[in-house]
Amino acid sequence: MATRAWRTLESGQISRLVVVDIATGERRTVHESPEVVFEAPNWTVSPHWGDDEWLVFNQDGLIYRIPVAGGDVEPAPTGDIDSSNNDHVVSPDGRYLYISAEDKHIHQVSLADGSTRRVTHDHDRPFNHYLHGISPDGRTLSYIGLEPLGPNPGPGTPARTNVFTIGIDGSDDTQLTHSDSPHDGAEFDPTGEWIYFNSERESSHPGHAQLFRCRPDGSAVEQLTFDERVNWFPHVAPGGRDLVYVSYPPGVVGHPANERVRIRRIDPDGGEPVDVVDLFGGQGTMNVASWSPDGRHFAYVEYPLG
Repeated sequence: MATRAWRTLESGQISRLVVVDIATGERRTVHESPEVVFEAPNWTVSPHWGDDEWLVFNQDGLIYRIPVAGGDVEPAPTGDIDSSNNDHVVSPDGRYLYISAEDKHIHQVSLADGSTRRVTHDHDRPFNHYLHGISPDGRTLSYIGLEPLGPNPGPGTPARTNVFTIGIDGSDDTQLTHSDSPHDGAEFDPTGEWIYFNSERESSHPGHAQLFRCRPDGSAVEQLTFDERVNWFPHVAPGGRDLVYVSYPPGVVGHPANERVRIRRIDPDGGEPVDVVDLFGGQGTMNVASWSPDGRHFAYVEYPLG
């Protein structure tokens, strides 16, 4: 697969992988680098990697792993996929990694041997698949479908983004939202009864994303946050006790890198947000689910300068 020029650090900047105790707010650095950008940790207990807990993240198109307790960073087996972006999830049984790649498709990767299989299909029009979630039974993926608007799709071209689901075998590819407003971060909750996402569907000006959820058939859309900040990437904890998300300052459009952001916490049914962490980050900080299996910790990446 074709590779690209990947994001790099600014002068004096580092990438830092951090684990947070949701009850106490205590933070622990697991790994940091002054040389490369790494992004979007997932948390897994893999039967193929022993009984240890691991964090996996993307870096320069590849996937790497590190023990949650800290230690050496190792490449994870991903076969011939060398263009992974920061949209990836681990199956509930720990056997597979699902990856969005720069070929615009979603792929299944066996964590035992690195064998791969493409899940998504070609369309009769330009179409990109951006993975964000997997159902609790491991059978269905939730993703954002991006359709460039205009005759010459490319960087900066306006696009329509909506929530879709697809079976891990490529069946039942279904569009859940039908809107010209931006949608992103579509992720199942631990019960499989809701899909959470961020959207500008109720916004009066561009960029003002808030958190929403809907049923897996696209019905019963509910708005969960109603503040002046720009809210992205909702992640519900195992057990359904907490929801954390990335919150940008008012006026930000999209989910750029190198912004002063907050990780906030709310009840999965909505309510008043509470700040958990204030950090320099944004893109790459917590694009995908990063909760520990017991729901007591989550991981994120920050990119401090100086």
